[in-house]
Amino acid sequence: MDIQQLIELDRDLLLSWNGSESLFWDGFMWIVSDTKTWVLAAIVLLYIIFKNTKFAHGVLILVMIALTITMADQFASGLCKPYFERFRPAQDPELMYLVDVVNSYRGGRYGFISSHAANTFAFALFISLLIRNGWLTWVMFLWAVIPSFSRIYLGVHYPGDVLCGALAGCVVALLVYWLYHFIARKYFESPQYISKQYTSSGFETIDIHIFYIALLVTCMYIIVAAMVVSKGLHF
Repeated sequence: MDIQQLIELDRDLLLSWNGSESLFWDGFMWIVSDTKTWVLAAIVLLYIIFKNTKFAHGVLILVMIALTITMADQFASGLCKPYFERFRPAQDPELMYLVDVVNSYRGGRYGFISSHAANTFAFALFISLLIRNGWLTWVMFLWAVIPSFSRIYLGVHYPGDVLCGALAGCVVALLVYWLYHFIARKYFESPQYISKQYTSSGFETIDIHIFYIALLVTCMYIIVAAMVVSKGLHF
């Protein structure tokens, strides 16, 4: 399959997955795509990190998370988008009038690669490597998929933008985690836990359950807000 065939496949997938006749799903994807939606889960995660580590170690983790997201975002938006200059679907003169958009949002001019996908997958992988809990890893990557897919639904990214953004984010997370692991081994104790009460990296499993509850509450908010929006009301 040559590059032109890949581009055509990307467009066909975009048109298949973009938009719907449902006001509920329009509202759902719009809310999911908003970074502010996930503030509660982020706050709970910060609580878990500082509760289960010494303060200096927690600060190191926080700095590394910020570095992970910043590097992923700058690679996507600062390097790839101006270099490749691939139009977003909703900005492409050949395609824009075939694309369904929500709230008249079309995003910036260029979309390759998706910074949303890069940021969310980078964050998901870093947290998974940090905490090392099997169920949490599945949850984090499922979470990363949902807002990433919402960018396709909203017509501001091709599937290829999202896939390449996700891969780039994972590479960034691996590099930053390697740096974190090197520093943490040098300056902080790293005992190995074998009790079911803890993950292998020392995080209490009960705290992870609190994080799940925060995500569940957020998902309930998204559903209720999308239902309200679909009825034409203000939330």
